[in-house]
Amino acid sequence: MTYRKKGIFSAPVLVSIIGLLSAIVIVELVYATIIRPRAEDVIIRQRVMASQNAPGSQADRDPSIYVIIKDPEQEVEIIFSIWGFIVLMHKLIEVRRERALFDHDFVRTQPGERIIPEEAFDRYKELKSSLENQPRWHGKLLPDCMLAALHRFQATHSVQDAADAIKERAELEADRLDSSLSLMRYIVWAIPAIGFIGTVRGIGQALSHADEAIKGDISAVTSWLGVAFNSTLVALVLSMVLMYVMHLVQSRQEAFIIETQAYCRDRLIDVMKVPTTENAPNRPV
Repeated sequence: MTYRKKGIFSAPVLVSIIGLLSAIVIVELVYATIIRPRAEDVIIRQRVMASQNAPGSQADRDPSIYVIIKDPEQEVEIIFSIWGFIVLMHKLIEVRRERALFDHDFVRTQPGERIIPEEAFDRYKELKSSLENQPRWHGKLLPDCMLAALHRFQATHSVQDAADAIKERAELEADRLDSSLSLMRYIVWAIPAIGFIGTVRGIGQALSHADEAIKGDISAVTSWLGVAFNSTLVALVLSMVLMYVMHLVQSRQEAFIIETQAYCRDRLIDVMKVPTTENAPNRPV
């Protein structure tokens, strides 16, 4: 899963940029057409009922989801969470595409056939040619590991060195996958931080209306305290869900690394053999 194209035009960067822009547009449209108008309707109805001292139904007394998520902090939290889900879904798709290569036999060997160092370079050239004819295989971990193992085996005549080459490539890919989640770690941290900003803003605005509360009008204070608590509530719920999805993606990535090493061991390392001196092919002196 090594991306050959770097910079702003690499697949991860493009997905993150497009995902963020898509999340902003979608959430803003939903807020402008649905969330804010319905939240205003609920607030007006509650104020009318309060002014009339109407008992109201249980549904009217319960907080509305539109009121809970109507504020700017909650909107930004939802944008960040959708952005994170888009990035994670892309990573899941990439892992799925990599795992699809397990169904392909890159090194075709017959039952009982063994690969000796003298044949490893021919196998290497054959696999390299196949990769050049299949652009969708470019930058994939599995063929890269097998190429490295064949090259190392031909150069050192050691099965252990070939296995070490696979392990090195797998460890490098594991490190790259872990570092690719740095954006997700920022998003998961940012969502509760935005919720805390909403809490501070709500409490600050509530305190600015303390004089009205002393006179008996607590509507403004309760409204801003609702902003404070709702922003934290939404942030915690979204971060918990996003953390769970991130855990699933990370587990899939780790399992993919292990499966790649197992595939290379079963299909390649186990069929390599260094012939003894008596069985070695005669070489011209």
